[in-house]
Amino acid sequence: MANKYKLLFVCLGNICRSPAAEGVMQALVEKRGVAEQFEIDSAGTYSGHAGDLPDPRMRSAASRRGYNLVHRARPIRVEDFDRFDRIIVMDDYNYEAVHRLAPNRAAAMKIDRMTDFCRSHSDAHYVPDPYYEGHEGFEIVLDLLEDACEGLFEDCK
Repeated sequence: MANKYKLLFVCLGNICRSPAAEGVMQALVEKRGVAEQFEIDSAGTYSGHAGDLPDPRMRSAASRRGYNLVHRARPIRVEDFDRFDRIIVMDDYNYEAVHRLAPNRAAAMKIDRMTDFCRSHSDAHYVPDPYYEGHEGFEIVLDLLEDACEGLFEDCK
């Protein structure tokens, strides 16, 4: 991999799922000793949380697993299609929203669903939004993201 492989994770508000995916993937590439080969970021389809840190409940759940989530929420932009090699969305709503933003067919081909990379959670069709869920919702999201990030990492090789 000569150039950096650039990944953008996208959810609705960029305060739960996508910054967690960014943190999980960053930790994975650091653990594998290849962090310098990746550029990892996250964004949301909704801009109402722009500038905010991830949800405190997600930061707490992630911290218990060794992930430090410090990303500041931002909305996805059309320029992201030029900047990133892949744009990975958390659910069908995100997929449709990002697909509508794609400037052309080639850009739209960069969009993947996070759960397409799951191995042990192969029955998962989307990463559920834990925002209105209790503690368990955040744990489920992290389980799915850890699984999918492993699969995504293998797919990036």
